[in-house]
Amino acid sequence: MGITLTETAAKHVQNFIAKRGKGVGLRIGVRTTGCSGMAYKLEFADALGDEDLQFQSNGVTLLVDPKSLPYIDGMELDFQREGLNEGFKFNNPNVKNECGCGESFQV
Repeated sequence: MGITLTETAAKHVQNFIAKRGKGVGLRIGVRTTGCSGMAYKLEFADALGDEDLQFQSNGVTLLVDPKSLPYIDGMELDFQREGLNEGFKFNNPNVKNECGCGESFQV
């Protein structure tokens, strides 16, 4: 299945990489934390890792470590602005439960 970005999210990532002046893509993963067990982690990648799985979506390279993929496979990443707030929205079909604050999830 893989990971995808909406056009809006892809444009946001491309603009940010251009402003940074470097980067090969966006690294997406999960870590154990929070009240529901797992949380997403995002960072701009300056180099490919040996074990990175690569996905292409709307002109952006997405890098995922093999241990995180089962938890986020099929996910679509969007970028939304609502009033003064803006940020990434994770549309993950694997999520069974989320905490009330929206920072962590269970699969």
